[in-house]
Amino acid sequence: QLLEIIRKEDVVLRAVLTTHHHWDHARGNEELARLCPGLRVYGADERIGALTHKVTHDQELTFGAIQVRCLFTPCHTSGHMCYFMWEDGSPDAPALFSGDTLFVGGCGKFFEGTAEQMYANLTQILGALPKETKVFCGHECTVRNLKFALKVEPENEMVKKKLAWAKQRDDEDLPTVPSTLQEEFLYNPFLRVTEEPLQKFTGKTDPVEVLRTLRTEKDNFKKPKERPNPQAMLAFDWGLFNPFLEKK
Repeated sequence: QLLEIIRKEDVVLRAVLTTHHHWDHARGNEELARLCPGLRVYGADERIGALTHKVTHDQELTFGAIQVRCLFTPCHTSGHMCYFMWEDGSPDAPALFSGDTLFVGGCGKFFEGTAEQMYANLTQILGALPKETKVFCGHECTVRNLKFALKVEPENEMVKKKLAWAKQRDDEDLPTVPSTLQEEFLYNPFLRVTEEPLQKFTGKTDPVEVLRTLRTEKDNFKKPKERPNPQAMLAFDWGLFNPFLEKK
């Protein structure tokens, strides 16, 4: 898909910015490096495939007119890096590529880190960026995130509006990304840990404890059921299980 876009736009791929090593974010790196000789692959974790340039927090990179600031946000993985981008003199809002740290209406699971780290990531690092910043996250899980946000804050009108909008976008097979940082503070529970409804929901007042409890609640929120085995579904369709099913 990416190579198709590159051909269509008639550009040359020079560099890849990778947020973290998980396969659903980095699995294309090796093949891209093979197909594009001299490709630079940036990231903060040695586990990232085809990594050529290891970056550090607050390091700045330049690609033509595009300025990039690397923002280290360990927690989802110990080497997670977000990328904040802007062009000097451009009327366009800056962009944040937040990987699996900040989602529309949510945040990433704490696989390799702590609530303390995620709190620092969301408040001191990402939350301190300009409010008009567009948030480009790594996954489209907006509807599910906002359903949880509604459980946390059933009276929050912004959550209701955003959820209705996201459901419609989903139905039309349209993206819900990007949002803006300003919007996220209105409906994303993980950015609202000092608000009274969040403290009431979690039964905690310390922001880090609110965040910790919220993440646990989200992890247990309507876990999607495993998809039935296709062969088992066929067996049901063909009535092969009928002799074993009790008649009511």
